[in-house]
Amino acid sequence: MPGQTRCGLVAVVGAPNAGKSTLVNRLAGTKVTIVSPKPQTTRFRIRAVVMQGQTQIVLTDTPGIFAPRRRLDRAMVAAAWEGAQDADVALLIVDARAGMTEAVQSIISVLKRSRVAIWLVLNKSDLIDTKRLLPLTASLNEQLSFEETFMISAETGDGLDRLLQALAGRLPYGPWLFPEDELSDLPERMLAAEIVREQILRQTHEEVPHHATVETEQWQERRDGSVRIDCTIYVGRATQKAILIGDGGARVREIGKRARSELEKLLERRVHLFLNVKERQGWDEERARLRAIGLDDAG
Repeated sequence: MPGQTRCGLVAVVGAPNAGKSTLVNRLAGTKVTIVSPKPQTTRFRIRAVVMQGQTQIVLTDTPGIFAPRRRLDRAMVAAAWEGAQDADVALLIVDARAGMTEAVQSIISVLKRSRVAIWLVLNKSDLIDTKRLLPLTASLNEQLSFEETFMISAETGDGLDRLLQALAGRLPYGPWLFPEDELSDLPERMLAAEIVREQILRQTHEEVPHHATVETEQWQERRDGSVRIDCTIYVGRATQKAILIGDGGARVREIGKRARSELEKLLERRVHLFLNVKERQGWDEERARLRAIGLDDAG
C-alpha cells in the first residue's frame, strides 16, 4: 500500500538495568527519558515518537519489571505490564552479559500468556564473545518462541538501523498518533522533575536514590523567554534529607547546577531552577504522591 502511513505502539520491557531507557533515547535521537547506572531508574511509562519513513513508531519506555514491595513498586510494575499489553509489538530487552537471569525467566513466564507480538532484543551484545550469544539466543527462544531476534548495542547504536527498519515494516497501516515533530508525550513539568531525579540518582548513593521523588511545584514563564522552575524533592527520612542537602548545601546546589544545565539544553532556553528538600515519611505509599509522578495506584 504505497504512500500510506503506518503507526503503532512498541513497548520496551525487561528487567531493571537492561538498557531500556538508553535504547529509547538512542532510537529517538534525543533525551526523552532519564538514564543512570542504578536499577529502577524509570518509574512510569514514557512515550517517545520515532519517524521512520512513512511509519510513526511510538516507543513506550516502561519501568523495569521486578518483585514489588512498596505501593510505589507495585504501581511501577503495573505500569510496565500495562504498557506491554497495549502495544502492537513488545520488545523484550535482555542484558546479553547477564544472560538468562531469574528476573528474565519471570518476565518470560508472563509474556507467554500475552497475545502481543514479542521480539527478543539482546542488548550490550558488543560486550561479550559472539560464541556466547548464539547459545543464549537458543536458550531464550526455547523458553518463548520470539517472532524476531536482534543483537544490538544501545550505547553505540550497533544494530539499531535494522531494528528500526523491521519495526517500520511490522506496524499496522493507519494515521499517525502524534504530530511529526513531536518527540515525547512527557509534559515539560514532569521532564523537569525527572531531570532533577536523574541527578539525585547519579550523585547520591546507598538508600537515597530510590527513596526520593521530585515534583515540579511551580513553572513560571518570564518575559525574557526564560523560565523559573521550582521543584520539591521528597525523601523518607531525616538522614536522607541531610545527605541530599550536603555540607552547607553543597550537594543540592550541585544537583541543581547539573539539572539546570541539562534542562537548558533540552528546553533550548535559560532556566532558573530552585530546589527544596522535604522529609515526608511514607511518601512511596501515598496515592497522591504516586499520581503526582505519573503512576496509577496499583493497590
